[in-house]
Amino acid sequence: MRKIWTPQPKQAVFLSRPEYEVLYGGAAGGGKSDALIAEALRQVHIPQYKGLILRKTYPQLSELIDRSQEIYKQAFRRAKYHTTEHTWTFPSGAKIIFGSMQHTTDRQNYQGKRFDFIGFDELTHFTFEEYSYLFSRNRPNCADTRCYIRATCNPGGIGHAWVKERFILPAPPMTPIETNQTVHTPDGKTIQIRRSRLFVPSTVFDNQILLKNAPEYLASLSMLPQAERDALLYGDWDSFAGQVFCEWRDDPAHYRDRLFTHVIEPFDVPDHWTVVRGFDFGFSRPFSVGWFAVDEAGRMYLIAELYGCTEIPNTGIKADPQTIARMIREKEENDPILTGKTITGVADPSIFDKSRGESVADLMGREGVYWAKGDNARIAGKMQLHYRLKFDEKGRPMLYIFRTCPHFIRTLPALVYDAHNIEDVDTTQEDHIYDMTRYVCMQRRISLQKPVHKRRSAFNPLDL
Repeated sequence: MRKIWTPQPKQAVFLSRPEYEVLYGGAAGGGKSDALIAEALRQVHIPQYKGLILRKTYPQLSELIDRSQEIYKQAFRRAKYHTTEHTWTFPSGAKIIFGSMQHTTDRQNYQGKRFDFIGFDELTHFTFEEYSYLFSRNRPNCADTRCYIRATCNPGGIGHAWVKERFILPAPPMTPIETNQTVHTPDGKTIQIRRSRLFVPSTVFDNQILLKNAPEYLASLSMLPQAERDALLYGDWDSFAGQVFCEWRDDPAHYRDRLFTHVIEPFDVPDHWTVVRGFDFGFSRPFSVGWFAVDEAGRMYLIAELYGCTEIPNTGIKADPQTIARMIREKEENDPILTGKTITGVADPSIFDKSRGESVADLMGREGVYWAKGDNARIAGKMQLHYRLKFDEKGRPMLYIFRTCPHFIRTLPALVYDAHNIEDVDTTQEDHIYDMTRYVCMQRRISLQKPVHKRRSAFNPLDL
């Protein structure tokens, strides 16, 4: 038999995995697209089989389709590609469809359809809402097919945070992540459902064919700006192109000495320090509350947080304003780090709106939680956060985060710029903690720290 395509070692690992969800890649040049296209062929001998390969937009599909023309047509001489439907039909009758989901509402295009295999190319371009909806479409077309999901991606993009949280953080690479869910049936029975997922890392160094045929590609990656180079060359999930707050550093080795890191070990906050409570309201989206201690130098420390989020990323717990206020009061009365502190509050100015009746601020005031109106200047607020994250010549920023505030640590570094307003944060992301922090920073504004210039000594020819 004539060989059409042979997987390289890391691609073979990806193709061999039994888990329900597998993410492959994490860096550029690892042969991700080839592996995804090949995986979709696994069941084309079954007439009822349907596979779906997704990119965010149709124009982005062109390279995948071109590559499929090279592989599929050679492997299956009688396979036909329908240009208008973006569909391959194989001799058995099986189909592989190339689709897109440019907007979240486009998911309705797949309603009522069944796909045995679903593959996402560049998963970080999708939201979790878009990704998870396709679970409901991953159903067998006959008793002989296997249903599963595969994905590839690089760090960065609007989905960076949830992909990192789902596949990267829970376990080391190549370690299966097991989840168990309980489903209650109408007749009172319970069903235990077990699912697993896995991250298979791959970089350009795993693609020896590419390095042999185009050695200059490695040089091209190495010449990128540092953030983009670290992400695409080495698969660094803490640094990527498009990251808004590229100043961010989380270095456990310096949690105690607090040098060149924003995340630090908690400590006993002096009673005379001011504590400012920030608030960004959310109902269907998460609400965010953060308590910032301010020292004598004006340096801020996020010492506690309250985040109204479900297990589904960027989904709120749908708590009304009075319930949120009671949660705030309970935390301030029972959390040792907050008890006995004098606390003032600043919040999103929209909670003071009375155009449709009693405002959110008034409802929370009934429970004894009060707010000052925050400044919602978006660009100025973003710059204040940049100023505070910047390290001085001694390696100290003007904003520290206690390591006991995981939601801030998870969401802020993942923020990317808006594609249409390149100076602002993309508001479709999980930006609620960021907004809350902006209001606090705008109330405590600082100036950009000027770099320290050492005075040059007079020239002395004897020093030569």
